[in-house]
Formats: sequence, C-alpha cells, structure tokens
Amino acid sequence: MLDKIKAIETRFQEITDQLGTGIDDYTVVAALAKERADLEPIINKAAEYRQTLQRIQEAKELKSGDDAEMSELAEIELLELEPQVETLENELKSLLLPRDPRDDKNVIMEIRAGTGGDEAALFAADLFRMYSYYADKNGFKTEVLSENATGIGGFKEIIFMVKGKGAYSRLKFESGVHRVQRIPVTESSGRIHTSTITVAVLAEVEDVDIQIPTSDLRIDVYKSAGAGGQSVQKNSTAIRITHIPSGMVVACQDERSQLQNKLRAMSILRARLYEVEEEKRAKAQESDRRSQVGTGERSEKIRTYNYPQSRVTDHRIGLSSHNLPAVLEGGLDEFIEELSLKEETERLSMVGEN
Repeated sequence: MLDKIKAIETRFQEITDQLGTGIDDYTVVAALAKERADLEPIINKAAEYRQTLQRIQEAKELKSGDDAEMSELAEIELLELEPQVETLENELKSLLLPRDPRDDKNVIMEIRAGTGGDEAALFAADLFRMYSYYADKNGFKTEVLSENATGIGGFKEIIFMVKGKGAYSRLKFESGVHRVQRIPVTESSGRIHTSTITVAVLAEVEDVDIQIPTSDLRIDVYKSAGAGGQSVQKNSTAIRITHIPSGMVVACQDERSQLQNKLRAMSILRARLYEVEEEKRAKAQESDRRSQVGTGERSEKIRTYNYPQSRVTDHRIGLSSHNLPAVLEGGLDEFIEELSLKEETERLSMVGEN
C-alpha cells in the first residue's frame, strides 16, 4: 500500500509542476487539473496517516522515558492514537481501490411494468415519481426520453435520464426487480395484490466510450402516435433503431424532430450496449464469485414495498424502513448508504484476498 501511495505522491507532484509551467492548451490543463483533484483526497489521507504514525512513535519514546508524568500523558495519547491507525488504513485502502469510471456519469433509467397488469403500471408511475423526488433533493435533473403511458395514469414503460455528477454512483443500486404489495385502486374486494416492476440503470456513454458501426444499425422512420387532431405529427419524426448484431431495438417519438429522436435513441442504445459489455467483463473477472450489489441482475427481487404495513424492505441488505410514504417521496438515502457500504466492504475483502 505504501508503494502505491509513494507512486501517487510522485505523480501528484509531477502534475503540480506541470500546471505551474503555464500550459497553453486548455484541454491539457483541464485534464491535468481533473487528475490532480482525483488524487488529492489520497494525498491528504496519506499525510494524515503518516502524521498519526509519527505521533505514535513520539509518544512511545516519551512513554519509555524517565519522566513519570510525561510517560503517563504519552500512555493516554497512545490509547487515543493507536485505534486511529486501522481506521486510516481502511480509508486509504478504500481510496486506492479502482473507481468505477461510470460513477460520475448521468444515468438512463428504464422502468417497466412486470406482472400485475394495470396495478404494475400504476406502481411504475409511483417509482418514477420517487426517483424524480430523489433527483430533485440531490440537485439532479430529470428528463423523460420515452414513455408508454396507460389510460389510468400508469406506465407500461418509461425511460428517463437523471443528470448530475455522481448520479450513477447513487442510483446504480436501484437496478433489479421491485415488488409492491397493496390493494389496487381497481380492486373492489379489498384484496391485497402483489405486482412487480423492473428497473434498469444504465450509465450514459459517449461515442468515445463505445463505437457502433453504422453498418450494424437499421434505422426506420415513421409517424409519431398522438392524441388525435392537431397533436398528430404529419411528418415522419419517430425513430426506431435496431442493432443488428444483438437484435436490440430502441424507439423514440416524443421529440418534435427526427434528429432529436435519433439522438435520444442512440443515447439509449449506447448505454444498453455498454452495460452488456460491462456485465461480460464482470463475469470474466469474477467467474467464481459475483456480488449481488451493483450487478444489475434483472431477475433478482431487490426490494418490496408493503403498503398495509407501511414497510419497505431491501432484500440484499436485510434493511427495512417503516415509513413507506417518506421513501416514496425520495427518501432513499438510508438504503443507498448501506448498499454503498456493502459494495465497498466486499471490494476491500477481495483486495485482502488478493
């Protein structure tokens, strides 16, 4: 670990020296400044770690001296400092772990009604509102990319983007199957129904992140569906893109221009293909063990929303909240913090094994 820290300190000083030379190329300056900012937390934590070790060494020397009063004070200081070493070491190990390059990116979220018919579609709308509230509380912005609404206020499918630095790092744990248990508004007998909704969380990717040859795409143009009358598009602005090698299909029709719909469809397609490649890499690297957190496995039931008991339970960490209304108003931090901690603990344990 100390060798890694030394190499990082050397690189940090190199960057600092380069930035002090007055580089004319703004893009180079921006890249160096970002790299330096990313390294700075490690530099500061390493300095704190070394300072603590130095204080412990000085206290030990005082403790072994002839001055009884100083020896007693040194003993008290050691009792305070020694437990800090393990904490600082763990914090440094965490900072030294390779970061997921997607963590700072915007996310594309896809919510789809599963089993449960109209009730599932209504809860899909509830989840969309929950994530919209969460985004707003955290200073993120939401933008609907595509939707397939039902006549009673639900969604068979809704795809939207959450924009803001760190959006993916917070929302990536939401990927999976969400289960709701409640009495549907359409149920006259008062019987509790169980429905499911799937949520996919994809990091937004740029052209440089994943290259898609034009020859791999089939693009169809058609007229957007509308409510009738003046709302119906007379021009063919809707876009359907088929990725021929995978058979993946993305359609967008909500924008007024063909170009805007195409840009949105390509954004969704890139994110989906990138996620497929990331999952392949994860399987190759961890064939003998796979983390349940952050893998985005669609088949896993990750959370249950029980309305009669006002309880939300995350099955991956065994954590329950008994304030369902607060959760549905965007109160997801309790779950996200615990899931982040679980992921980091598992990554640290793998570092220890290696």
